[in-house]
Amino acid sequence: MHLLVITDNPDRASFRCRLGTYLDPLRRRGIDSTVVRLPKRLLGHHSVFALARRSDAVLLQRKLLTAWDGFWLHRYSKRLIYDFDDAIMYGDGKPERDSRIRLGRFGRSAALSYLVIAGNEYLAEQARRHNTNVHVVPTGLDVGAYPVKPPPSDGGLVRLVWIGSRSTLPYLQEVRPALEEVGRRFPNVVLRLICDEFFDLASMRVEKRPWSRDTEAADLSVGDIGLAPLPDNRFTRGKCGFKILQCQAAGLPVVASPVGVNAQYVQDGVTGFLASDTAQWVDRLAALIENPKLRASLGRAGRRAVEAFDVRVIGTSFCRLIVECLRP
Repeated sequence: MHLLVITDNPDRASFRCRLGTYLDPLRRRGIDSTVVRLPKRLLGHHSVFALARRSDAVLLQRKLLTAWDGFWLHRYSKRLIYDFDDAIMYGDGKPERDSRIRLGRFGRSAALSYLVIAGNEYLAEQARRHNTNVHVVPTGLDVGAYPVKPPPSDGGLVRLVWIGSRSTLPYLQEVRPALEEVGRRFPNVVLRLICDEFFDLASMRVEKRPWSRDTEAADLSVGDIGLAPLPDNRFTRGKCGFKILQCQAAGLPVVASPVGVNAQYVQDGVTGFLASDTAQWVDRLAALIENPKLRASLGRAGRRAVEAFDVRVIGTSFCRLIVECLRP
C-alpha cells in the first residue's frame, strides 16, 4: 500500500514529530510513503494530484484547502486523511478575530477528509463541527533521547530553561517582569534560551543557545526548571504542549500557564506548578529555586508521566489509524 503525504515543509518540527518519525513504522506495516510539498504555483498542483490518484490514501498535514484544491484532491484521492496540531482555523496575530477565508478553508479540509487526526481535544472539537470521524493523537517524542542529570548536591547555580522559536518568543516576554524579579532576589539563577532569537534581562544572566536538532536535548537537560508560559486566546488554547513534554523527558519540573493542555500536562504540585500572573510566577519559581529536593521530586514525577507520550506509545495509535484507513 502507498500513502502520499502532502506538507508545507518536511523540515518543520511539527512534521518531524507528528509524521516523519512514524514513516518507518508504517513501512514495517506494509505502507510505503512519499512526502511532497504542494507547489506554490497553482499550475504545479496537478502533478501532486496525479500522485494522489496512484496512491491508496493521501495524508494532508496542516494545509488549509482552497475550493479549487479541495475539489481536485477529493476527486483524485481514494481516502483523504487530515492531520493538524495547531489552531490553524484562527490566526495567531489576531486570534479573536474571525477570518471567513481561514475558517472556510479549515472546514473544507476537515469535511472532505475520511479521517481527521488532531493533536489535542480542543483541536478535535473544532474539527468535529465538520467531520464525525475525528481522533486525538498527541504529539510524541523519543523520551530516551533526553538525558536526565543527577540532582544537585549544593545550592549552586540554578538554570531556568525555555525552548522555542522566534515566533513563540513573545510568549516568554510576557513573564519578563517575573523573571526580572526572580533575578533580583536570586543572584545564583540564570536563564537559558534555546532558540533562533534572543533577548537580555537587566537582573539575570541569559545563556543563549542556538536551537539545533542535534543539541536541543542536551542543551535542555542541563537546566533545572522548565518554563512554559502562554497567553490565553483561541490560538494558544490549541497548542499541543510539546515544550512541556521535552522538559519532563529531561527530568525538569515545569512552571506553566494554565492554558490548553498545559493544565493537563503539568499536574500542579506533582510534576510542576501552574502560574496565572506575575506574583504566582515569582512565587512558584522561588519555591523551586530554594528547594532542590522539591525540584528533583517533581522532575522525577514528570519523567514518569511523559512515558505515556513516548513515540513508541503514540506511534502505535497513529499507525493503527492509518492502517485501518488504508485497509480495503
